[in-house]
Amino acid sequence: MILLCLGDVVSAAGIEALHKALPALKRKYRPDCIVINGENSAIGNGVDRSAMEALFSMGADAITGGNHSFQRKGAEELHEENPFLLRPANWPGDPFGRGTCRVDMGAYDLRVISLQGALFMNKCENPFLVLDQLLKEGTPRDLTVVDFHGEATAEKQALARYADGRVALVFGTHTHVQTNDAGVLPKGTGYLSDIGMCGAEHSILGKGLEPCIHNFIDPDHRMKITDAEGPLMVNGLVAELDEKTKRCKRIELINLREI
Repeated sequence: MILLCLGDVVSAAGIEALHKALPALKRKYRPDCIVINGENSAIGNGVDRSAMEALFSMGADAITGGNHSFQRKGAEELHEENPFLLRPANWPGDPFGRGTCRVDMGAYDLRVISLQGALFMNKCENPFLVLDQLLKEGTPRDLTVVDFHGEATAEKQALARYADGRVALVFGTHTHVQTNDAGVLPKGTGYLSDIGMCGAEHSILGKGLEPCIHNFIDPDHRMKITDAEGPLMVNGLVAELDEKTKRCKRIELINLREI
């Protein structure tokens, strides 16, 4: 199967970037399934109904989450309503919604797992142990992919190596900067530390240059962070997954600029 993964979608610019780029990506790659990280897809941050509906209407089969999944008012209800809108499976306590879903592909299920890193992030349960438990609950039909939403590259690499041979693909989100380490690990798991972002290209993580730079120079007199404008970019990956062996055959980076 061909899987298209895109993210992190940053605010209205990220939605617009996908509106412009997704039709051509679909024609080029003919994906069987599309997974999009949407935890920052609402205007400002978080996810709201408008952003969620936009991503699903453009073809997302599953929307993964992260530390901003419940940032917006009403996000809890959205996660309860839609089983394909995910928050991290290792969110602490008794959270709303789900951390995993299955997309029925006929002869098999694409199982999508959303996890959050524990290093330099808000408190969560151990992602390695939660992944173990989720895989124990798996079925022979599952072709499993993991969105690992984390800050630390070392933690992402460690989880991918830990999962090598047990899942088809591990891709990272959260830093909004696409890495250059796409490949297939020795036991057949595809891996990329971070797939990057969809949003304004001339920005700092999708946000306006002036307030971001100012706040580093003069943190005692902070400016309000705003969304950036201008040319758009789309980052992601395309993976060819083998539904019989449940492994990854190849990965290709997507890095579209000046959209």
